[in-house]
Amino acid sequence: MAVNYEKLITDLVKPLVVYPDDLMVKKFSEEEKMLTIQVIVNQEDLGRVIGKNGRIANAIRTICYASASREGKKITINIDS
Repeated sequence: MAVNYEKLITDLVKPLVVYPDDLMVKKFSEEEKMLTIQVIVNQEDLGRVIGKNGRIANAIRTICYASASREGKKITINIDS
């Protein structure tokens, strides 16, 4: 069963941001076993998404890593403004 990582990340990040209209989640590259996803948020929301000491960003990555590992893939998530 294929997971839609763009929707998964959008559903995780959208409640955290003040400007949900500025949220963009793009699949940057998809190779056979490697997937790169870019998350772009408003400059003011960047701190909310990353969290103190990167805890929220790490939690989002952990959820996605676990989902990808079930399919035998690796995933990289980049968060920018």
